[in-house]
Amino acid sequence: AAAIVGQADLRAGDCIGELLDQAMQRAPDRFRGIRMITMDHPSPAPFRHVTNKPPADALHHPEFRNGFAHLARRGLSFDAAVFSHQFGDLAGLADAFPATPIVLNHAGMAMGLELTADARRALLPPLREGLRNLARRPNVTCKIGGFGMPLWGFGLSEDDRAEPVGSRELAAAWTPYVEAAIDAFGPARCMIESNFPVDGRTCGFVPLWNALKYIVRAYTPAEKAALFHDTAARVYRIAPVGA
Repeated sequence: AAAIVGQADLRAGDCIGELLDQAMQRAPDRFRGIRMITMDHPSPAPFRHVTNKPPADALHHPEFRNGFAHLARRGLSFDAAVFSHQFGDLAGLADAFPATPIVLNHAGMAMGLELTADARRALLPPLREGLRNLARRPNVTCKIGGFGMPLWGFGLSEDDRAEPVGSRELAAAWTPYVEAAIDAFGPARCMIESNFPVDGRTCGFVPLWNALKYIVRAYTPAEKAALFHDTAARVYRIAPVGA
């Protein structure tokens, strides 16, 4: 583990500073930032697949931004786990703290669980526009993956079918969302991820990576290097092996 993204509940406000300092002291060469799950949705459907339901309306908690301010003071990043309908809140956070690197997790998670195929397809245009809006904030980068989570509603999970899904079928379902993220942010501000073991609800580790590699097969070697390595190394400040 060349770098560590920890967890902290920023609703603690200024009290979170002590926790962050302890984390930095215990892993001075590896601790890079925190991830707080702030997914919020009016339907209970997506949280059936979440072991611990995240706190409701965390981004609007009166102490959240006081806690968030401690990240920039320590040069730490923030991994943002939100649904696509929360992009406006995330954009406001990025504007308020331009010195804090923010990593949008899982391409913004358009919640398509229990929707018809037509209703799920209708989520793509606003997702695409929301990604473009977020990309106007230079401190935001995008992590692309997590499509194996059932909440996307692709109908490919182990609960939906008897036979394992292959990489080409995964690629066919995921391509519009991968392309939307890369079109918005560009390869230099995107990093492709696996989100395992959670994505294992849909597919195996190898088919997942084969699908993601297949989707970006037409990109240049430099663009692929950015997507699969360089962006993550830069954002999380991971030095090359032996450096």
